[in-house]
Amino acid sequence: MRSVFRSSPRPGEHPPHPVLYTLAECLPFAIALLVVAVELTPLHFLYTGPFLVATPALAAVTMGPVGTLAAAGLAVAVSVTTATYNQAWGSQQVYSNFLALLLVTTASFMTSRAVRTRRENELRQVRRIAAAAQEVLLRPVPARLGPVRAASMYLAAETGAQIGGDLYEAVQTRYGVRMIVGDVRGKGLPAVRAVAVVLGAFREAVHYEDELVEVINHCGEALRRDAAVPGAFDAEALLEGFVTALVAQVPDGHVVEVVNRGHPPPLLLHHGKARALTPGSPQPPLGMEELVSGPPGGTTDSYPFVPGDRLLLLTDGVIEARNRHNDFFALPEAMEAMHDRPPREFLDRMHRELLDHTHGRLADDVAMLLVDRVEAEQPPPRPDPPRSAT
Repeated sequence: MRSVFRSSPRPGEHPPHPVLYTLAECLPFAIALLVVAVELTPLHFLYTGPFLVATPALAAVTMGPVGTLAAAGLAVAVSVTTATYNQAWGSQQVYSNFLALLLVTTASFMTSRAVRTRRENELRQVRRIAAAAQEVLLRPVPARLGPVRAASMYLAAETGAQIGGDLYEAVQTRYGVRMIVGDVRGKGLPAVRAVAVVLGAFREAVHYEDELVEVINHCGEALRRDAAVPGAFDAEALLEGFVTALVAQVPDGHVVEVVNRGHPPPLLLHHGKARALTPGSPQPPLGMEELVSGPPGGTTDSYPFVPGDRLLLLTDGVIEARNRHNDFFALPEAMEAMHDRPPREFLDRMHRELLDHTHGRLADDVAMLLVDRVEAEQPPPRPDPPRSAT
């Protein structure tokens, strides 16, 4: 078990026990206030010097270099105030306290800075590994897939070294363009493993399963097989792990077929108006099939998808993004306002809109897959065969 009283968390990382961690951060300042209360009352005969000397060291444990200097500054201010109030200037005890405070502050600051530098180096290394893993698992989709133009985007939340569990893919098959978007509960290596399992199963099944329902069933079965392997996930992941997923198919006809397994519905933009494609029969996420009776997989919903329409597949990090006033991101309005932008430019603009709305602090990872239905390309006309000379 990690100790609550550790160095300041990595950028964007949430401590394991936020309340206790906050109390630990306040402890050096509470001690300084206690010393003031003692020194400015009849209790000033008590020797409080060691308490003030300890405040920079306590701050270094939880607040980093800046907090260490702030606590040291407060301790110096308290020492000057109490020495003046008690007319203790000139005594050896006062100057001994100042010397001890200087030495402890210097040591605490250097130690805290060294720890912060080491953790930042570790974080950069882990981020490089995460970026490499993401490039392998979540490769960019091609700009053109049969009857659609496509673009994809993945945005990592500010979660330090944690690797997210969002996934997406788009593949052109003999059945049409088949796509998936999903979100693994949790983060870290178990989430990455679940992403790899689901994407691997999807990339295989899309080419030989006739029915879209069977494609997502194949993903769920692969996830269950992997979870049954001893040591595949820890106990918490086995109890709480699941994957919300949505698969879609754009065949040659002017429709889009969707199977939704507990995932946020995609948005369809038609004639400049966006609407959510809510499933007719809600189904549980992958890994929670035992909650419903009957065969898993659900039914396939079909919607009109004509040339000029736009479909946005997304994870909940988009619709749950909030600003400082706790307002959700207005996705349909943003989608309608950018209806005329090409797919890549649309996602780049959506990226900026999300960061502006959340003031640069996404609470969750974001994955988006955008497809535009276009007219089928006509094959070039064949040249007339040369006439034989007569």
